[in-house]
Amino acid sequence: MSDAVKVTRHGDVLEVMLDRPKANAIDAATSRAMNDAWALLRDDPDLKVGVLTGGGEKFFSAGWDLKAAAGGEGMDEDFGPGGFGGLEYPTGLLKPVIAAVNGMAVGGGFEVALGADLIIMEEQARFALMEIHHAILAESAAVRLPRRMPYHVAMELMMTGRWMDSAEAKRWGLVNRVVPTGQSLSAALELAQQLAAGAQLPLRAIKETVQETGGMKEHDALAFRETLPSVIAVKQSEDQIEGAAAFAEGRDPVWRGR
Repeated sequence: MSDAVKVTRHGDVLEVMLDRPKANAIDAATSRAMNDAWALLRDDPDLKVGVLTGGGEKFFSAGWDLKAAAGGEGMDEDFGPGGFGGLEYPTGLLKPVIAAVNGMAVGGGFEVALGADLIIMEEQARFALMEIHHAILAESAAVRLPRRMPYHVAMELMMTGRWMDSAEAKRWGLVNRVVPTGQSLSAALELAQQLAAGAQLPLRAIKETVQETGGMKEHDALAFRETLPSVIAVKQSEDQIEGAAAFAEGRDPVWRGR
């Protein structure tokens, strides 16, 4: 992809590493490269799950590169079709993405992690939204964070810029798992392989249903769900028949993705 965004295939899992010393800060060019990586995951039929992590041991990502901002890069810059880090706006990526947070995730780095479907966080890692100290709006967090944790705690994090450690993040249900230092990537890859070995059509339907019905009333969401292409694909699939047959016959299913 680029010097700053390294992609590695682990069979049907795509590892995306943000490796831009010293703090893995993201400028517009790096964001566009991250968008390219997620487009690769979306468009390659041999890839099933994505894992995002940071290079080095101290930072997952320090977020927007403020040196680039000071040099004239604005918030209206072209960060790519999926927005900052590629996970801000829906771009048809219905495959699971796991964030392996291996260090500090600050500002836009925290927001990129929030764009993942699952988060594994190392015990020494921390989150913070320090945009308030730079007169910047944490745009994605202002939408997503109050939907992921208690409103008043989310507002405090955004309005004060304070740090949140891994224990607090786990307590609020913001991350799926906290692991020892140095183990987030291996844990994320293990989880990714587990997801990749399962039926893929329901995974896509889960993600599309959540994305498309999040702001709807429950009754409307249940009805609208039936119109989603991924949901229709599951109900008409050979895999759904195979899953029931395998259960009845006491054997492992053979998934074909159709």
